[in-house]
Amino acid sequence: MTNTVSPRPTETLQGAIKLAQDVETQEQAHATFNALYDDLCGTDPETAAMMQLLWREYVASRRSAAFWQELCQVEKHLSERITESHIQLRQNYLRLMQEQ
Repeated sequence: MTNTVSPRPTETLQGAIKLAQDVETQEQAHATFNALYDDLCGTDPETAAMMQLLWREYVASRRSAAFWQELCQVEKHLSERITESHIQLRQNYLRLMQEQ
């Protein structure tokens, strides 16, 4: 797939950012950004270098956010399981006390 940079770099960057938000389209996001970067290198290398630095930081922050979201989900499920186990243990204890 060949990416063409739109005449409006801001729109291209917004598209790359939107694609980078989903893990399944990250490769396409990088390809879109690289096309923008290549175009900027020809016209303004300093801006292109700055954009590349910002892109790397953005991608790293997205990865970090995804990691923490997943960790929160794991903690939530673990907490729910602990609560269910606690309720079951309490019910078993009450049943045992009634039998005695």
